[in-house]
Amino acid sequence: MDRLGYSVLYICVCVCVCVCDAAQKTALIVYAHQSPGSFNAAVRDIVTLELAAQGFRVLVSDLYALNFRANSTQDDVIGDLRNPTLFQYGEETMYAWMEGRLSDDIQAEQRKVEEAELIIFQFPLYWFSVPAIMKGWMDRVLTQGFAFSLEKMYNNGIFKDKKAMLSFTTGATQTMFQPDGINGDINIALWPLQNGTLHFCGFQVLAPQIFWGPAHCPAAVRTMMLDSWRARLKGLLAEKPLTFAPCELFDLSFQGGFVLWPKVREERESQPYGITTGHHLGKPLPPDNQIRARPAEEGSDQPGRSSYNCSHVDANV
Repeated sequence: MDRLGYSVLYICVCVCVCVCDAAQKTALIVYAHQSPGSFNAAVRDIVTLELAAQGFRVLVSDLYALNFRANSTQDDVIGDLRNPTLFQYGEETMYAWMEGRLSDDIQAEQRKVEEAELIIFQFPLYWFSVPAIMKGWMDRVLTQGFAFSLEKMYNNGIFKDKKAMLSFTTGATQTMFQPDGINGDINIALWPLQNGTLHFCGFQVLAPQIFWGPAHCPAAVRTMMLDSWRARLKGLLAEKPLTFAPCELFDLSFQGGFVLWPKVREERESQPYGITTGHHLGKPLPPDNQIRARPAEEGSDQPGRSSYNCSHVDANV
């Protein structure tokens, strides 16, 4: 091969390497369970293997293994505080982020968030929410400036090009989280996390993966749960995200009160349902607004709802 041929080959190889490297996606699993033998660990392992098989670079933040600190204090700021006499966490950490003065553990997690196109939060449901150590991750990592601002929130948020989702186990059956169930509507329980945290930061929120009461299920049923999750992962990134109210429906000014434009309220009067679970406008809630993407493109399939659930048990599985 002559010199020209080697030059062309070299260029082709370099282009191929760059394209392949640029095309690789990154996923982050934020994981909160202490037992390596838990069902949550099995779910995490399936995500890791399946996404890696799809070509993802998979990062895992095992919060208990990291001994991640849950409480938000002035220790999160390196150096002098701007106002040591009146410590305001949000303001101090915003400036610390701008100046590169956040604690090392926060900066390490923020780098993972920046690199990830997809973030999956894996946990057992504690008191209708995430475990304290995962709540601490959200409080400390998703700092003002890095994850949100008054100008950049919800569908105009900083992470609007990223996807995120909740994947969790429950200690209750699916029927207990129905609108007429003892625990109340699961859609309402999920609203603060999915709208108030994830979507507030701009994430496109995928339907949650809910494993109903696996600790009380026979082994064969737990295997079917895992198989269903594995199958969903193969087309996860092609799913439509959940529906939230876009910022354009609201008067985003202090004078206007950040409420719906009068014209929007008027247009919604004839609709049978509210806009979302939180923006119900005194109407019936839109069905499954927080557990199923709308409009559904797969007929009767309901992403995020396990076909298998068992009796009430301890959620810590």
